[in-house]
Amino acid sequence: MPGRTRTRARALAAVALGCALAAGTATAAHAAPAEPAAEPAAEQSGLREPADRLGLRMGTAVSAHLLDQQVYAATAATEFNTITHENSLKWESVQPQRGQYSFANADRVMEFARANDQRVHGHTLVWHSQLPSWVEDGGFSAQELTALTDDHIETTMGRYAGEIATWDVVNEPFNEDGTFRDSVFHRTLGEDYVAQALTTADAVDPDARLFVNDYNIEGINAKSDGMYALAESLLDQGVPLDGIGIQGHLVVGQVPGDVRQNIERFTDLGLEVVITELDIRMDLPVTQDKLDRQAADYARVMDACLSVPGCSGVSVWGVTDAHSWVPDVFEGQGAALPIDESYAPKPAYWAVSEALGGDSGPGTGEPGEQDCLVSYDVTSHWGQGAVVDVTVRNDGASAVSEWSLTWTQPPGERITGAWNAQVVQSGSEATATPAAWNGTIAPGASVSFGMQITHGGEAGTPEAFALRGQACRTG
Repeated sequence: MPGRTRTRARALAAVALGCALAAGTATAAHAAPAEPAAEPAAEQSGLREPADRLGLRMGTAVSAHLLDQQVYAATAATEFNTITHENSLKWESVQPQRGQYSFANADRVMEFARANDQRVHGHTLVWHSQLPSWVEDGGFSAQELTALTDDHIETTMGRYAGEIATWDVVNEPFNEDGTFRDSVFHRTLGEDYVAQALTTADAVDPDARLFVNDYNIEGINAKSDGMYALAESLLDQGVPLDGIGIQGHLVVGQVPGDVRQNIERFTDLGLEVVITELDIRMDLPVTQDKLDRQAADYARVMDACLSVPGCSGVSVWGVTDAHSWVPDVFEGQGAALPIDESYAPKPAYWAVSEALGGDSGPGTGEPGEQDCLVSYDVTSHWGQGAVVDVTVRNDGASAVSEWSLTWTQPPGERITGAWNAQVVQSGSEATATPAAWNGTIAPGASVSFGMQITHGGEAGTPEAFALRGQACRTG
């Protein structure tokens, strides 16, 4: 028989938290007083609302110790309907010494989830990494290691039976070529350690849905072929496998073109698929072009999941770039998440939102809606010359990097000089680009530059401006 009956995540009631994009004003479990964040510019109530309407899991990984930060806790509560313990359910966290269990941090995350009506995805029970040395180097026999693993699964899962509905029972069992990874579990128990772990987990909580999870299996390749062969074998043996977790640690511009087809081949086995740890990193520094390409990549992954009925959700691996694991592991790379280090939504955020059927971002809603303001002031004139000050304010929710401002200069006018920006004029069309020190306009911030012009008797005012192609208001 294929995998057990798959049920799509139930829709959750949208939570009215009274803040857009978790500006730090919501009440959440373990929230501590903090300085209020800046008011967001867009009226997006969070990713969880459109995800709830679809009955789709939209999740994130949460660190227990960061829940003391109000804006972190409020963002995690507002944006996501599902959370994963980032580290506090891993073996070294819950059983650092043999037989000595500690669930304080894991319980803290569970309390947060209950307070905010969120599902929890359990991560992880059997993994070669973040494993205490007493397990890794214990020299146990097959019988001893089986007993220790069973006890760990029984104690950890048993504590949250009925509360955690899905589990990564086995994490990262494969090498890149699709062979089994050399781990203490595989060395001691052979390939059967996966089936044994799943069978034990099923006995502990028969209602929980059990997953095997790995990275670099997003597309069809040797590693995902290994996972597919394992899934087929387990199902043929009647082992209680319910789903495959596809992590999704990707690089901008390198998202496989066959993600949907890969998901489909697992769901065709009767298995559920979840994108469990999505982040899409880029080479630093951040530029607008990289942000736009990242947004397109996030949209591809979201669309791949949404287009397959058996794909029940997507979780990003972290709430904000400020606490992402990526820069610590991949030198010179980062900015991998949809929400930046200042808790502002990036283009990737709006790509995810739009894929879910939610808002598509500032300046893209009703006709005439714009997210920038330009003031053009003639500050002095003489004869046929004048000085103009131009200020560009970013009213959007994302930073504008490598900005460019374009406009049509009034008839008869020529720009003869500029400062604090590079300004060129071709015919009547003018374009300003940044100086070396003002290349990024943060949300709510402005840049100013000056020009000297010649005119035919009286300096005019351009009728329209566009910031990176987006029409701006004038005032």
